[in-house]
Amino acid sequence: QVQLVESGGGLVQPGDSLRLSCTSSGRSINHYAVGWFRQAPGLAREPVAAINWDGGTKYYADSFKGRFTVSRDDDKNMVYLQMNDLKPDDTAVYYCAAGDLGGLWAGVYAYLGQGTQVTVSS
Repeated sequence: QVQLVESGGGLVQPGDSLRLSCTSSGRSINHYAVGWFRQAPGLAREPVAAINWDGGTKYYADSFKGRFTVSRDDDKNMVYLQMNDLKPDDTAVYYCAAGDLGGLWAGVYAYLGQGTQVTVSS
């Protein structure tokens, strides 16, 4: 069983950066593709970025290209989402998901974390 745990969220000001982390408390995520999704209040969950199982392929939703970077460190059983130049519209709960197939479609992921809140406000 894969139990995903996100961390690194918080309250930041516009223009700041945050790095979110995703790990698993059960089975390792080292051999899974991992995706990041977010859900803002009143809106549907949307894809942010994803990385395949070996880190060789990365996917970004158009809105985040150039600002967000996804990476993984298999030695630490971690996947990261580096978020730069944060804006108030980035305020959302950010989730990581793991599965055998990668990409930006949520349906390919079998496991989903509980999420971490990111709030961007001055």
